Amino acid sequence: MFIDTAKITVKAGSGGKGVDTFYRDKLNMKGFPDGGDGGDGGNIILRVSTNVHTLIDFRYRQLFQAKDGGRGGSKQARGKNGANMVIDIPEGTLVYDAGTNELIRDMLKKGDEMIIAKGGAGGKGNRSHKNAIPGEKGAEKRLFLELKLIADIGIVGLPNAGKSTLMSKMSNAHPRIADFAFTTKNPVLGVVRYADGKAFKIAEIPGLIEDSHKGRGLGDKFLRHAERTKFFVHLIDLSRQTPEEVIADYHRVNKELQLYSQNLASKAQIIAGNKMDTCQAKRNFNSVKKALGKNIMPISAKESMGIDKLINAIVKQLPRAGCPEIIIDSGEQTRAGGMI
Repeated sequence: MFIDTAKITVKAGSGGKGVDTFYRDKLNMKGFPDGGDGGDGGNIILRVSTNVHTLIDFRYRQLFQAKDGGRGGSKQARGKNGANMVIDIPEGTLVYDAGTNELIRDMLKKGDEMIIAKGGAGGKGNRSHKNAIPGEKGAEKRLFLELKLIADIGIVGLPNAGKSTLMSKMSNAHPRIADFAFTTKNPVLGVVRYADGKAFKIAEIPGLIEDSHKGRGLGDKFLRHAERTKFFVHLIDLSRQTPEEVIADYHRVNKELQLYSQNLASKAQIIAGNKMDTCQAKRNFNSVKKALGKNIMPISAKESMGIDKLINAIVKQLPRAGCPEIIIDSGEQTRAGGMI
């Protein structure tokens, strides 16, 4: 199950209590204060991990609490600091204050971490204070987490255009494939390797329909995952009954991108005309290309026709779109791709 939003509560540990104790011996019956300080409370730390791909774990657990600091002791003994709690989140998670909706930080890459709730300072014992005082309370926050997949390229198109089949042929992802609309219910992330261990990340954005930008068909939830992509492969189904239907499909998807955000509408597109293994697609191809006035790459994802040429076109576009070069080793190749 793909979960891309979550609300959680984080509570840092409170500081341990300082103590009132007095050291006495036969030469000093009155004694002198030697109470130790309490330990500091543990922090709550958010950390980006490549071993976490969704926010599903937060559906079953919404409260995260670090350990309190230990109580001080006699002979100036300081209490033990409370253990920090580290919460692993996926790459591309935006962290918001759930109360104010203010963005706290965009956690983009592996190793990024931040202290989201600081533990309370330990209380002072009477060795350093007139009277011992309790520790400070740890910070508590309510957070809203939103995941946006990090991919170089997004595949967009209407339902049943063939996006899942194309993903399965281009990358090591294995989305569900069937000949009916709305097969893909979740975004799918894959890795395409092309030469000398180089690769790019590609995301299949589930089929868009009219009013997707308003949330119809969960379209707005899917479109957020397109925002980080550098450019699109716009997949059109050339096997429709008439060229006019194909052209209308193309404009319908672009309209939804524009209505969702100008950022999406301004991204470059490589147009791929799918299902060229069918007679109807072959009849429609030239008319559609002429009407759109754009280059269309003819492919058949089902029959693996034109896939290599499409990958080469994407590779040429990568530096123009400002995509960083990705080098992956054999161990990462298995881990990086797949349905998430």
